[in-house]
Amino acid sequence: MIFDCGGNIKDSRMTTLGSELAIIMLISGHWNAIVKIENALPRLANKLELNIQNKRTTLREKTQDMIPYGVEVVAVDLPGVIKDVTNFFFQRGIGIEDLYTIAYPAPHTGTPMSSLHMIVGVQTDTAIATLRGEFMDLCDDLNLDAMLAPIK
Repeated sequence: MIFDCGGNIKDSRMTTLGSELAIIMLISGHWNAIVKIENALPRLANKLELNIQNKRTTLREKTQDMIPYGVEVVAVDLPGVIKDVTNFFFQRGIGIEDLYTIAYPAPHTGTPMSSLHMIVGVQTDTAIATLRGEFMDLCDDLNLDAMLAPIK
């Protein structure tokens, strides 16, 4: 439908959450293609029994003074872990570019576990050793196994 209306999918993510499928897309095209797509969405939603939400956006400014870092956390699945980790970066003005979490039973034991993967944008003038030390201190306090490393 997007291609038929003259649009193009620039970026997308898809995942299954519970028994539901979630898709998020960044669509581009001339203004008339975007209008056609927007007008077709209600019919498509009705036909496929989907809940479709759309919102226009603008291009994001590229920031040259950021270094992408990967964050990985594995821990026993306890309430508040994701909040605590994301709040750590938020309090330091470090933007979260991407975030993915999953809960799963541990192999062999069945212990409820959770895994968090993030990409954050760290300012080039940030003292990385200090940031990493503070992050590891937080993880030690919360009994989290974690890693903070630059994305190559």
